[in-house]
Amino acid sequence: MEGGGMGSRGFGMGRKLASVDLQLLILGLLAEKPRHGYEIIKALDERSKGFYIPSPGMVYPALTYLEEIGHATVVVDGARKLYHITETGTEHLESNRGMADALFSQFSRVGERMDRVRRAMRADEIGEAADAGHEQRGTKDLLRARRDLKAALADKWDSSREEQQRIAEILKRATAEILGQ
Repeated sequence: MEGGGMGSRGFGMGRKLASVDLQLLILGLLAEKPRHGYEIIKALDERSKGFYIPSPGMVYPALTYLEEIGHATVVVDGARKLYHITETGTEHLESNRGMADALFSQFSRVGERMDRVRRAMRADEIGEAADAGHEQRGTKDLLRARRDLKAALADKWDSSREEQQRIAEILKRATAEILGQ
Protein backbone atom coordinates (compact mmCIF):
# COMPACT_ATOMS: atom_id res chain seq x y z
CA MET A 1 0.00 0.00 0.00
CA GLU A 2 2.94 2.31 -0.24
CA GLY A 3 3.01 5.03 -2.82
CA GLY A 4 1.57 8.36 -3.70
CA GLY A 5 -2.10 8.48 -3.09
CA MET A 6 -4.07 11.62 -3.55
CA GLY A 7 -4.76 12.10 0.14
CA SER A 8 -6.03 15.58 0.84
CA ARG A 9 -5.16 16.83 -2.64
CA GLY A 10 -8.57 15.85 -3.96
CA PHE A 11 -10.19 13.62 -6.48
CA GLY A 12 -8.62 15.30 -9.46
CA MET A 13 -10.73 15.50 -12.60
CA GLY A 14 -12.93 12.50 -11.83
CA ARG A 15 -14.38 10.67 -8.91
CA LYS A 16 -11.61 8.11 -8.64
CA LEU A 17 -9.26 7.62 -5.75
CA ALA A 18 -5.81 6.16 -5.99
CA SER A 19 -5.88 2.52 -4.91
CA VAL A 20 -3.73 3.29 -1.85
CA ASP A 21 -6.26 5.90 -0.74
CA LEU A 22 -9.18 3.51 -1.22
CA GLN A 23 -7.31 0.85 0.75
CA LEU A 24 -6.69 3.33 3.57
CA LEU A 25 -10.37 4.30 3.64
CA ILE A 26 -11.35 0.64 3.77
CA LEU A 27 -8.98 0.06 6.69
CA GLY A 28 -10.53 3.05 8.44
CA LEU A 29 -13.99 1.57 8.00
CA LEU A 30 -12.85 -1.88 9.12
CA ALA A 31 -11.28 -0.33 12.23
CA GLU A 32 -14.78 0.86 13.19
CA LYS A 33 -16.31 -2.60 12.77
CA PRO A 34 -16.06 -5.70 10.57
CA ARG A 35 -17.88 -5.22 7.28
CA HIS A 36 -18.96 -7.00 4.13
CA GLY A 37 -17.82 -5.54 0.81
CA TYR A 38 -21.28 -4.14 0.11
CA GLU A 39 -21.30 -2.40 3.50
CA ILE A 40 -18.01 -0.73 2.62
CA ILE A 41 -19.44 0.56 -0.66
CA LYS A 42 -22.55 1.80 1.17
CA ALA A 43 -20.50 3.50 3.92
CA LEU A 44 -18.36 5.38 1.37
CA ASP A 45 -21.51 6.40 -0.50
CA GLU A 46 -23.10 7.69 2.73
CA ARG A 47 -20.00 9.54 3.94
CA SER A 48 -19.63 11.33 0.62
CA LYS A 49 -23.41 11.90 0.33
CA GLY A 50 -23.48 10.12 -3.00
CA PHE A 51 -20.45 11.79 -4.57
CA TYR A 52 -18.17 8.76 -4.37
CA ILE A 53 -19.63 5.30 -4.82
CA PRO A 54 -16.85 2.87 -5.60
CA SER A 55 -17.73 -0.02 -7.83
CA PRO A 56 -17.46 -3.59 -6.60
CA GLY A 57 -14.67 -3.89 -9.20
CA MET A 58 -12.67 -1.40 -7.12
CA VAL A 59 -13.59 -2.51 -3.59
CA TYR A 60 -13.27 -6.29 -3.82
CA PRO A 61 -9.78 -6.29 -5.37
CA ALA A 62 -8.71 -3.79 -2.68
CA LEU A 63 -10.10 -6.11 0.00
CA THR A 64 -8.30 -9.09 -1.57
CA TYR A 65 -5.06 -7.11 -1.61
CA LEU A 66 -5.50 -6.05 2.03
CA GLU A 67 -6.01 -9.71 2.92
CA GLU A 68 -2.96 -10.81 0.92
CA ILE A 69 -0.65 -8.32 2.66
CA GLY A 70 -2.02 -9.20 6.09
CA HIS A 71 -3.95 -6.01 6.81
CA ALA A 72 -7.35 -7.75 6.81
CA THR A 73 -8.76 -11.18 7.48
CA VAL A 74 -11.90 -12.75 6.10
CA VAL A 75 -14.54 -14.82 7.83
CA VAL A 76 -17.00 -16.59 5.55
CA ASP A 77 -20.50 -15.52 6.57
CA GLY A 78 -22.90 -17.68 4.59
CA ALA A 79 -22.42 -16.77 0.95
CA ARG A 80 -20.65 -13.52 1.88
CA LYS A 81 -17.30 -12.60 3.34
CA LEU A 82 -16.94 -10.51 6.49
CA TYR A 83 -13.71 -8.52 6.59
CA HIS A 84 -11.85 -7.63 9.80
CA ILE A 85 -8.83 -5.40 10.25
CA THR A 86 -5.73 -7.17 11.61
CA GLU A 87 -3.18 -5.85 14.09
CA THR A 88 -0.84 -5.15 11.16
CA GLY A 89 -3.64 -3.32 9.37
CA THR A 90 -4.35 -1.28 12.50
CA GLU A 91 -0.66 -0.36 12.80
CA HIS A 92 -0.59 0.69 9.13
CA LEU A 93 -3.77 2.73 9.57
CA GLU A 94 -2.39 4.47 12.65
CA SER A 95 0.88 5.29 10.90
CA ASN A 96 -1.22 6.90 8.13
CA ARG A 97 -3.93 8.33 10.38
CA GLY A 98 -3.41 11.88 9.13
CA MET A 99 -4.06 10.89 5.53
CA ALA A 100 -7.03 8.67 6.44
CA ASP A 101 -8.62 11.48 8.47
CA ALA A 102 -7.96 13.94 5.63
CA LEU A 103 -9.67 11.62 3.15
CA PHE A 104 -12.72 11.16 5.37
CA SER A 105 -12.81 14.92 5.98
CA GLN A 106 -12.65 15.53 2.25
CA PHE A 107 -15.57 13.14 1.76
CA SER A 108 -17.56 15.19 4.24
CA ARG A 109 -16.68 18.52 2.57
CA VAL A 110 -17.41 17.23 -0.92
CA GLY A 111 -20.65 15.68 0.30
CA GLU A 112 -21.75 19.00 1.81
CA ARG A 113 -20.93 20.81 -1.44
CA MET A 114 -22.90 18.23 -3.40
CA ASP A 115 -25.88 18.76 -1.08
CA ARG A 116 -25.71 22.50 -1.72
CA VAL A 117 -25.55 21.90 -5.48
CA ARG A 118 -28.52 19.52 -5.32
CA ARG A 119 -30.55 22.07 -3.33
CA ALA A 120 -29.64 24.82 -5.79
CA MET A 121 -30.61 22.63 -8.73
CA ARG A 122 -33.96 21.80 -7.11
CA ALA A 123 -34.57 25.51 -6.53
CA ASP A 124 -33.59 26.18 -10.14
CA GLU A 125 -36.02 23.50 -11.35
CA ILE A 126 -38.79 25.10 -9.31
CA GLY A 127 -37.86 28.47 -10.81
CA GLU A 128 -37.90 27.07 -14.34
CA ALA A 129 -41.31 25.55 -13.70
CA ALA A 130 -42.51 28.95 -12.52
CA ASP A 131 -41.01 30.56 -15.61
CA ALA A 132 -42.91 28.09 -17.79
CA GLY A 133 -46.14 28.98 -16.02
CA HIS A 134 -46.52 25.65 -14.21
CA GLU A 135 -46.47 27.34 -10.80
CA GLN A 136 -47.00 30.96 -11.77
CA ARG A 137 -46.74 32.67 -8.38
CA GLY A 138 -44.42 35.56 -9.07
CA THR A 139 -45.10 38.61 -11.16
CA LYS A 140 -43.37 39.00 -14.49
CA ASP A 141 -41.14 41.64 -12.91
CA LEU A 142 -40.06 39.26 -10.14
CA LEU A 143 -39.40 36.42 -12.57
CA ARG A 144 -37.41 38.73 -14.86
CA ALA A 145 -35.38 40.02 -11.90
CA ARG A 146 -34.61 36.44 -10.85
CA ARG A 147 -33.50 35.52 -14.37
CA ASP A 148 -31.33 38.65 -14.56
CA LEU A 149 -29.73 37.81 -11.20
CA LYS A 150 -28.99 34.26 -12.35
CA ALA A 151 -27.40 35.60 -15.55
CA ALA A 152 -25.31 38.14 -13.62
CA LEU A 153 -24.10 35.46 -11.21
CA ALA A 154 -23.24 33.15 -14.11
CA ASP A 155 -21.20 35.94 -15.69
CA LYS A 156 -19.25 36.46 -12.46
CA TRP A 157 -18.81 32.77 -11.60
CA ASP A 158 -15.12 32.70 -12.55
CA SER A 159 -14.29 36.14 -11.17
CA SER A 160 -11.59 36.80 -8.60
CA ARG A 161 -12.01 35.76 -4.99
CA GLU A 162 -12.36 39.41 -3.95
CA GLU A 163 -15.10 40.00 -6.52
CA GLN A 164 -16.94 36.88 -5.39
CA GLN A 165 -16.74 38.05 -1.78
CA ARG A 166 -18.12 41.46 -2.81
CA ILE A 167 -21.01 39.77 -4.63
CA ALA A 168 -21.69 37.49 -1.66
CA GLU A 169 -21.98 40.54 0.61
CA ILE A 170 -24.42 42.18 -1.80
CA LEU A 171 -26.52 39.01 -1.86
CA LYS A 172 -26.50 38.75 1.94
CA ARG A 173 -27.74 42.34 2.22
CA ALA A 174 -30.39 41.75 -0.44
CA THR A 175 -31.56 38.57 1.30
CA ALA A 176 -31.82 40.36 4.64
CA GLU A 177 -33.77 43.21 3.03
CA ILE A 178 -36.14 40.82 1.23
CA LEU A 179 -36.80 38.97 4.50
CA GLY A 180 -37.31 42.26 6.32
CA GLN A 181 -34.45 41.73 8.75
